[in-house]
Amino acid sequence: MLQQLHIHNYAIIDSLEINFSNGLNIITGETGAGKSILMGALSLILGERADTTVLLNKEKKCFIEGSFNTSHTAVKDFFQKNDFDFEEEILIRREISSNGKSRAFINDTPVTLSQLKQLSSLLVDLHQQFDTLELNNNDFQREVIDALAGNGKLIDQYQSVFKNYRSTQKELEKLSVEQANANKEFDYNQFLFDELEEANFSANEIEDIDAEIKLMSNAENIKSILSEIYYQLEESDQPLVQQLKSFGHKLQALENIYPQIEALNKRLHSLQIELQDISGEIDNINNKVNYDAEKINAFNDRISVGYSLLKKHNVQTTEQLLEIKDQLAAELEKITNLTESIVEKEKQCKAYFQEALTIAKNISEKRQKEAAPFEEKVNQLLTQVGMPNAKIKVEIKDAEALNSFGNNTIEFLFNANLSSMQTTQSARFEPLRKVASGGELSRVMLSIKSLVAKSVQLPTLIFDEIDSGISGEAAKQVGLIIKELSAAHQVISITHQPQIAAKAKTHFFVYKEIKGDTIITSVKTLNADERITAIATMLSGKKPTAAAFENAREMIGN
Repeated sequence: MLQQLHIHNYAIIDSLEINFSNGLNIITGETGAGKSILMGALSLILGERADTTVLLNKEKKCFIEGSFNTSHTAVKDFFQKNDFDFEEEILIRREISSNGKSRAFINDTPVTLSQLKQLSSLLVDLHQQFDTLELNNNDFQREVIDALAGNGKLIDQYQSVFKNYRSTQKELEKLSVEQANANKEFDYNQFLFDELEEANFSANEIEDIDAEIKLMSNAENIKSILSEIYYQLEESDQPLVQQLKSFGHKLQALENIYPQIEALNKRLHSLQIELQDISGEIDNINNKVNYDAEKINAFNDRISVGYSLLKKHNVQTTEQLLEIKDQLAAELEKITNLTESIVEKEKQCKAYFQEALTIAKNISEKRQKEAAPFEEKVNQLLTQVGMPNAKIKVEIKDAEALNSFGNNTIEFLFNANLSSMQTTQSARFEPLRKVASGGELSRVMLSIKSLVAKSVQLPTLIFDEIDSGISGEAAKQVGLIIKELSAAHQVISITHQPQIAAKAKTHFFVYKEIKGDTIITSVKTLNADERITAIATMLSGKKPTAAAFENAREMIGN
């Protein structure tokens, strides 16, 4: 609830403080006394824009503070979402400096106007004459029907499933885009992979074939050189190996004479063994190296394929070519996996959709069931508040697709002048937002809010001249409805009707007074005798009669 409103240096208000009570708070005063100025100041802490024209003293800053007490879940969620520390006592402050700069605070924390509007909409429901945005909003109309139909838990259940459905649908769309992009390259990648798969190169094969071709192409020269070396080592008239062997025998005869010869002879013997081993390997290599024209042709054909693929893929080695083959295989497998994932997501999506649709149909059935009782109750209330020929009708249609709240679109239709000869079925109804006047909308809103007040956790309700255009019995009925509404909610109402003012728990009187050379607006809380005088004045003018006083006492007593 709104506990206190403090206004400083705003319009013709110097400084005033209003302490509101729970229940019904009534604000009265003569025309031009400043009641609308109070609403203008209040609208600033609700997030409306302002400029320096609102400053009473252009040399000082203007500020408006509202102190609220609430434990509403939606308010707690707002604080958590915006990373603010929640306290049940909430102070909202708006400042406008002399240079026109505006600042807003929630519990002394600077906030944006957007944040201020979000919070204030949860704390205050301000309904001014011609202020029809909320009633004209289809979301509000849906919320009214759902609240009366008791759809709260069903909608929570539906939204959980619908969230999964939309999330899965987005994942499916993403996978489909990926598949579409991949499919553009699929055929070409498959061709490249098949080409490499058919070539079937093993690790380092191209390099090995290249070396083998070079070897075979030089086989004759290699064999000639190797044969010559082997001949000199083993088969010439004086083979080098045999010469070393002979040298060893000669040195051996000197070992007893010169002891150091033994070491030299051992080294010579090692050299002999090494040369024998070398000559054996040379002979072995020589026997292996052979020119094979058929084999060379086969190698040339194979390496030609290899070189062509290396050039095609702009790489240098067989290893790089095999890496490309693995990459292509992975891409092709990815497309296969995408297809499988898409099939699975489609199943999930369909399951979530069917589950959401089932819940949405249950919600829709309850809405349809509630529509007629709602119409009847609102139309009865409209008769009470002086609109006997006005009728409201709820149009519930199937939406083209599931939305966040089911599968319906809801529109309140209205006919303000239904004749006695017409039935609800034959009369022409138009969307409420198009055909209802400001005064009609105010009373329709009051009627609707009085119905949903027990079903919905409403914030502080403020009605600015909701009684415009009515009097007598209709005004009395509006007063009764507002009084009943205030039993469970804080209500603040600006009124010119004594029938409504008499229902107040707390009665504020707005008046002008001269302070120095300036006319300013002030507000005072009326006691019991002052209330009687104020209502009597509303009944018969500035000099109320004894009958007016008696009538005022009776109104307050009732």
